[in-house]
Amino acid sequence: MLWIGDRTRQTDHAHVEFLKGVHNPVGIKIGPSTQIDSLLTLLDTLNPNRIPGRITLIARMGANAITELLPPLVRAVQASGHPVVWSSDPMHGNIIKASNGYKTRSVDAILTEMKGFFEVHKAEGTYAGGVHFEMTGDNVTECIGGAFQITEEGLADRYHTHCDPRLNADQSLELAFLIADTLKHARG
Repeated sequence: MLWIGDRTRQTDHAHVEFLKGVHNPVGIKIGPSTQIDSLLTLLDTLNPNRIPGRITLIARMGANAITELLPPLVRAVQASGHPVVWSSDPMHGNIIKASNGYKTRSVDAILTEMKGFFEVHKAEGTYAGGVHFEMTGDNVTECIGGAFQITEEGLADRYHTHCDPRLNADQSLELAFLIADTLKHARG
């Protein structure tokens, strides 16, 4: 899926102009700086005919901000009548620099943001349509925490990424079980 990033979603810039001509579905990352008016203008620009399935809004708010910042955006989009798919990217809003200099992510923060995403949609009566994670089946040590408690000191053991830290197989399974449990409770 082609997508517009949190820093490239201005309606008068080249990224948006290019994607106006693309007929495939388009993703839009929304983060802590997203303003309601600019988001609605962007939706009008990229999907003026309000075609269902055209736009996926990808929330990347951070664990500490998701339950505060996402609800007003969800309400505004709902009120506007734009048919969007809501997705969560709890990876990118939770990047930290460990004390030993490694770029990492906290599994607990990822889990917290993902759970908050589902809670917001349940409270607003909307649907959480997807999640995005960066993961590998390899036994890497790139994200701290989780059930197997990778520590900052343990990051160096098998830190293989050349870009962004990924969840390892155990952390990915832990996350999958949390998603399943969250969905089970969301249905009541």
